[in-house]
Amino acid sequence: MKRIDELSFEEQELHKQWMRLALVEAEKAAEMGEVPIGAIIVKDGAILARGHNLRESLREATAHAELIAIEAANQALDAWRIEGASLYVTVEPCPMCAGAIINARLSEVIYGTRDPKAGCVGSLMNLLEDERFNHQVEVIEGVLQEDCSLIISTFFRQLRQQRKEAKRLQKEKLSTD
Repeated sequence: MKRIDELSFEEQELHKQWMRLALVEAEKAAEMGEVPIGAIIVKDGAILARGHNLRESLREATAHAELIAIEAANQALDAWRIEGASLYVTVEPCPMCAGAIINARLSEVIYGTRDPKAGCVGSLMNLLEDERFNHQVEVIEGVLQEDCSLIISTFFRQLRQQRKEAKRLQKEKLSTD
């Protein structure tokens, strides 16, 4: 695993450019009330697929940004292998997404911020670079880390405030009944 600051200036700038587009996907998720995680898949210098969280909208546990993007890439390529492609995702992938990344044969994963509760690409473990699997994926972490972390923390802060306000209104209503 490499950190973004270990790369050349030119490589850093290229990764930041792509991550900004993954952040656009995360913003789409936030606007829908979804956890704001966004992903893009890049192959040969072009965007092959995009995705953002849709778990709440679709009521599907597997509707993570990475899986939405992988499925779109599979359809675009008419193949299950996505070799030679890079996945940019705003938050470190969970174990489910890490497994899909390995199975899709992606070459590289670049992520913004760690997920200390569910991240399986460095936080809890690193499934993508585990040599016991038949395919390993190169990993770069920390691209636009502050931006990626901010969109998540802001979302959850607002959600907590909304829940607190709803609870307060409920108590107020019960006391007036």
